[in-house]
Amino acid sequence: MENPKTVFEAIQYRRSVRIYDANKPIQTAIVKKCLEHAALAPNSSNMQLWEFYHITSKDSIAKIAPFCFNQNAAKTAQQLVIFVTRKDLWKERAKANLKFIEKNFGENNAKANQTKREKTVRNYYSKIIPFAYGDFLGIFGFLKFMMVTVIGFFKPIYRQVLKSDMRIVAHKTCALAAENFMISMAAEGYDTCPMEGLDTLRVKNLLGLPFGAEINMIVSCGIRDPKGVYGERFRIPFQEIYKEV
Repeated sequence: MENPKTVFEAIQYRRSVRIYDANKPIQTAIVKKCLEHAALAPNSSNMQLWEFYHITSKDSIAKIAPFCFNQNAAKTAQQLVIFVTRKDLWKERAKANLKFIEKNFGENNAKANQTKREKTVRNYYSKIIPFAYGDFLGIFGFLKFMMVTVIGFFKPIYRQVLKSDMRIVAHKTCALAAENFMISMAAEGYDTCPMEGLDTLRVKNLLGLPFGAEINMIVSCGIRDPKGVYGERFRIPFQEIYKEV
C-alpha cells in the first residue's frame, strides 16, 4: 500500500465512489483504525452521542444493499459503516464525562476545595446538560423554549433547547465523525461513499437498534473501480461562498 496521504492530499483524493473494484479487498483492521479516528472528531459538549457499526460480512452487505435502494455504492462495497446517533444515551455519556472529571480532579472532592474550572465543568454535566437534553413529551422543551426566549430579550443565550434541536445537534456531531472517517480512509488510499438515500427503519430493525437510536448515514467502503467516480468534481465557485466579515 502507498504511503499515507497528508490531510490536504486526502481531501483532494476523496470522492464519492459509486462502484468498487470487486478484485481489490480492503483490510478490516485499517477500516477499524479509521473508525478510531472518527471517534476523535469534535462533538457537542464531548457527549459522543454516536455508535459505528462496521459491516464486514458479505451476507450482511447483501441484506443491507436493498435498503439502500440497490445503489451501486452499496451493492459493490467491500465493507459498510453505519453511523448511528444515540441521543437517548445522554445520561450515560454525561455520567462518563463526570467520571472522567473525577479522575482528573479527584473523587468526591469537597466543594470548598474545588477550583473554578472544576466547579464549572461539574455544574455543566450535572445541571446544564440535563437541562438541555431532558424532556417529557415535548412539554419541558416548550417551557425551556419560552424561558430562553424571554431571557434572550435581555442577553445572549443558547436558544436550541427543543427536543428537535438536540436531535439536530446529535446528527451534526455524528456527521463530523463520518467526515473524519472518510478523510482517514482517503489517507490510506481507500475509497468511500456517504449514503443518505436509504430505508432507515429497515436498517435500524436489521441492527436491532432501540427506539431512541437513529441512522445518520451509511458509508460504503472499498477501492474505486475506474468507472466508480461519475465525472469531474463540481463545486460552486469559491468566491461565491466565501464571505469575509
